[in-house]
Amino acid sequence: MSELAALDVSGRSAVLTLHRPEQRNALSLALVEALHARVDELERLEDVTVLTITGAGRAFSAGMDLKEVLIGASRDAWPGPRLLESLARLTVRVRALPMVVVAQVNGAAIGGGCGLMCVADIAITHADAKIGYPEVDLGLCPAVVSPWVVRKIGAGAARRVLLSGGVMSGSEAYAVGLVDHLVSTRDELDSATGAIVERLCSGGARALRATKALLNDLDGSVDEEVVVRGAALSAEVLGTDEAQAALRARMS
Repeated sequence: MSELAALDVSGRSAVLTLHRPEQRNALSLALVEALHARVDELERLEDVTVLTITGAGRAFSAGMDLKEVLIGASRDAWPGPRLLESLARLTVRVRALPMVVVAQVNGAAIGGGCGLMCVADIAITHADAKIGYPEVDLGLCPAVVSPWVVRKIGAGAARRVLLSGGVMSGSEAYAVGLVDHLVSTRDELDSATGAIVERLCSGGARALRATKALLNDLDGSVDEEVVVRGAALSAEVLGTDEAQAALRARMS
């Protein structure tokens, strides 16, 4: 399980890497559980000031693993609801981490992957990255990510982005506020992220933790109930014939 999510710690910074490059780091139940295990470790690391989350290969995360959200022969064995709830709880745990979280969005961040980007305190990407929430295009409801998008860009902009569906470029995501820092090319991303991490690590560790905790309290980020309720709504819509037919057509 753990090899699906690699954690490297160096001094005051750490890097958490989603590691399903052949599947564009799609969020399977196994990957989400591996991320939970890594968060368990991160919660115990008192000396880490900054955590960078990124994806192996050329994608950050292409969103939910479609093979796991399709209903097979038995609805009782369907992992869809469990996957959505586990992802919902993961988002709250990542936001609640005491260290500053930086999303280094190295490529596509779609759906749940884009939600994970919004959970981070700071996000950086390159101009040609593909970012967005195409759930409604597939007959799905982006209820798990919605609270994070609202907190990131405000209710009005979130309404427009989530109801419109589709994907946008990294440049467009930066313009709407989904991304905080933008570089021109993928090749510049490592050095730019390194500069952000270095700047953050130069700050007072206790001050950063206290400030993040206060901000989480002010915007209700650690309220697990709303995202778990969203996971249940997403699962309900996902289980409809309309959504399942759209997903099967997408995979054919």
